[in-house]
Amino acid sequence: MVKQQVLEAQASRIEQVLASHKIAARVWGGRVTPRYVQFHVTTAWGTRLSRVVSLSEEIAMALGARNCRIQRRNGALEIEVPLEEVRGVSFLSILKQVRHVPPYTALLGVDEANHPLFVRLPSPEVAHVLVAGTTGCGKTALLRSMILSLALGNRRSALQMVLIDPKQRGFAPLKDLPHLLRPIICETPEALETLQALVREMLRRDREGRSEPRIAVFVDELADLAQEGGASCTELLTRLAQRGREAGIHLVVGTQKPTSQIAGPLFKSNFPVRLVGRVASPEDARVAAGIGGTGAERLLGRGDFLAVASGEVIRFQSAYADAGETRFILRHLGPGGRWEGVRAQCLQAEPVEEGKAIQPRQWAQRFLRR
Repeated sequence: MVKQQVLEAQASRIEQVLASHKIAARVWGGRVTPRYVQFHVTTAWGTRLSRVVSLSEEIAMALGARNCRIQRRNGALEIEVPLEEVRGVSFLSILKQVRHVPPYTALLGVDEANHPLFVRLPSPEVAHVLVAGTTGCGKTALLRSMILSLALGNRRSALQMVLIDPKQRGFAPLKDLPHLLRPIICETPEALETLQALVREMLRRDREGRSEPRIAVFVDELADLAQEGGASCTELLTRLAQRGREAGIHLVVGTQKPTSQIAGPLFKSNFPVRLVGRVASPEDARVAAGIGGTGAERLLGRGDFLAVASGEVIRFQSAYADAGETRFILRHLGPGGRWEGVRAQCLQAEPVEEGKAIQPRQWAQRFLRR
């Protein structure tokens, strides 16, 4: 835990750096997140943002940090200084804080205020989710946490899942998940056959006016699937993205190459919610987020993500279920995917104190947080 005296000293150093360049400012805050310390800066009227941003390396050097991130958000100037020791966010530790999770709701992680952050797939403002980021950003771990939370919160009779894993390793720990419609799919021909079957199911449900049981389709690497499957693969995914929500079919697609050349038409308007980890360039950040100026190319990696929806951005640290937690959850999930009993067993080791549990509320009709 970072001591208050350390935070105050860091704030003073930032003020000194700014003062040395004749920028009058007051630095306050020092809010500690799992990945960084966030300071708020108040400058004199008329101070240009570019003057402060140009001092990022000098500020980082004064604080003994490897770098720092300076941005304007909600009308205020913020400086983010990465922590030397990264605090991981345990999957089960987050669930211990939450009293109730609505059906079809996936856990993402914790926001900057350390409040649990969720996304509800059937919401009209969600429907499908794109998860983008380079190798090492924590994309696959985030997908696995979303899958596990959906499995814990829904019986198989209400929610079924299809896992497509072209890399043949990302979803392997989940092979015994009772909610799977079929074994994990690793080969492109089988993936195409499954997508075709899902399109037929979508059309059948449209005719019958049905949307249940809901089906969540997770793809660990869209670029590999699109390149090997060609135009037919992209076309099938696009049809599911455009018409799947009404039929209860939801896509959660991961990619480390969020380029317009890979699946431009698929990206454009079919993924209202984007979860963006660190990417290689500002252009990749723009394509992945669907908007410019998010700064996703400057994220810290290892679970540091932005949730983007309707032009709004929330930074969060993704939940991580290690091998032990994953095995424990799968071992207690019965063939039908029990919820309450499993949740009690998973959380009984460290029961939540009375009055400490969090009842998540809906935020902007998209995310669920405290």
